[in-house]
Amino acid sequence: MCGIIGYIGSRNAIPVLINGLKRLEYRGYDSAGISFLKDDKIGVRRCAGKIKELEIFIRKEKLKSNIGLGHTRWATHGKPSEENAHPHRAGGIVVVHNGIIENYIELKEGLKKKGHVFTSETDTEVICHLILSYSKKGHGLEQATKEALKLVKGAYAIGVINEAEPDKILAVKKDSPLVIGLGDGEYFIASDMPAFLKYTRDAMILENGEMATLTHKGVSVSDIYSNRPVKKKVMKITWSPAMAEKGGYKHFMLKEIYEQPRAIADTIRGRFSLEKGEVNLKEFSLKQSDLKKLKKVFLVACGTSWHAALVGKYMIEDMARVPCEVDIASEFRYRRPLIPGNCLMIVLTQSGETADTLAAQKEAKRLGARVLTICNVVGSTSSREADGVFYTHSGPEIGVASTKAFTTQLTALYILSVALAKAKGQLRAAEITALFNELLQLPEKVEKALKCDDSILKIAKKFYRVRDFLYLGRGINFPIALEGALKLKEISYIHAEGYPAGEMKHGPIALIDNDMPVLALAPDDRVLEKILSNMEEVKSRGGKLIAVATEGNTRVHAHTSHMLFMPETNYYLSPVIFSIPLHLLAYHMAVLRKCNVDQPRNLAKSVTVE
Repeated sequence: MCGIIGYIGSRNAIPVLINGLKRLEYRGYDSAGISFLKDDKIGVRRCAGKIKELEIFIRKEKLKSNIGLGHTRWATHGKPSEENAHPHRAGGIVVVHNGIIENYIELKEGLKKKGHVFTSETDTEVICHLILSYSKKGHGLEQATKEALKLVKGAYAIGVINEAEPDKILAVKKDSPLVIGLGDGEYFIASDMPAFLKYTRDAMILENGEMATLTHKGVSVSDIYSNRPVKKKVMKITWSPAMAEKGGYKHFMLKEIYEQPRAIADTIRGRFSLEKGEVNLKEFSLKQSDLKKLKKVFLVACGTSWHAALVGKYMIEDMARVPCEVDIASEFRYRRPLIPGNCLMIVLTQSGETADTLAAQKEAKRLGARVLTICNVVGSTSSREADGVFYTHSGPEIGVASTKAFTTQLTALYILSVALAKAKGQLRAAEITALFNELLQLPEKVEKALKCDDSILKIAKKFYRVRDFLYLGRGINFPIALEGALKLKEISYIHAEGYPAGEMKHGPIALIDNDMPVLALAPDDRVLEKILSNMEEVKSRGGKLIAVATEGNTRVHAHTSHMLFMPETNYYLSPVIFSIPLHLLAYHMAVLRKCNVDQPRNLAKSVTVE
């Protein structure tokens, strides 16, 4: 849940570290710090608050060094403060860490008895002291770190520098992401690739139990358990540095909302043959014969990805007639799930590093399920541990509130549903062709949906001061009501709830009065008549009704005074189209309320702790 950056090379490391931290601020932003070596002495600068506070703090010093580590924090142990900020130091050892050390209290008490003095409340500081204790026994940095980590239980990605070995950075990974950047005579470690995209596109991804040693001469990798060298594949990052920037938009979230036509097109590209009416299953490590035998599908995710999973259930059951269960990942592993033979678990995760989702994925594999992950990050933990991967190709999503990752997950689920339906013999060739043709038009229709932005801003100006908001949907668009409510909650801090519209009479209708805005999703589908009746229930009780309807639908006008029209598409793709205005509405409400859109309070982008 934190961001790590490290640099060794001929440049001044300080601006490299600050720039990298800015690219990683979405991973945590309650405190930040850097460490560096100057004249073979370690310096540490830390402060509470965001990266800009750290930048102001060190500006007057005009620091220079060719080696250093940086960290931006999201608190898990110890309140946000300068003393709890990373890097942490013990003697000449400095450590930055992302993850959680589960047995840190036990380790800390043992170290205290040996005379070690702690200055923070964090779990990370025990790693510094453990490494220091082994260094004092005569071990070099690599061996001291390996010995220290043998005692540690939990998840970690760490960067280490040692005053006694000033030409070296150490990086070790277990269950938290860590990548190595390879430049021209300069080298980087980072929690995520945007941190060093400005300097290089060549990278290596560390696997669990691997240690990288970075010096001015290059990078070597070894296995911390066997001590054997590991030959790593160098990958070329296709994301340009500009993709990780705002690109002229006021916020990353708005930029990412407008990137959706491109992201969806990239997700579609090369995934199926219109002429043959087939999905390219080899890319996802799936076989037609395996899909034909499939008896059940489990869909598991967290947050916005869980809403995509709920939509996926409608798609798969309706198209392929295969029963589906949908679980919140944090609940799946604790409910003793029954996993029958010939089943598939589909895991949805933007980052591929979500701790709860990874735990559910491991549990499903232990119980014998085949696992397919729908993921946005190439080389992520989820993608490496799954049996098959559907990469969504959204590009970096920096805003904490997920938008383009969500709609590309829906696109991926649509493609997989068609493939499963074909394998099961539930769709005729003409139906498959029609489904693919509609999918090919989706990027253009999303582009058209985005043109409602000005109308949404006008609606936002009417309602941004409200305290509560209700979202209603039916059928496949009920999860989109949940998604709209979540977006409003997380970035504008307005209390919002999403409901299946038929549940109104079972309680929520008591909330309706002249001050309660209600947004109803009313596409031209099989439940349109039902949602119109629910809208009339709201109207008759004085609720302020906003309707999102299919273009050309004149019947909805009679039920509301605030209208938004979306391009027509088929039943299965309507959630993609209808999520666009809800994301824009949440964005404009948050801006009008002067909220921090890209970094809402108490939230971080990649939830890598349980």
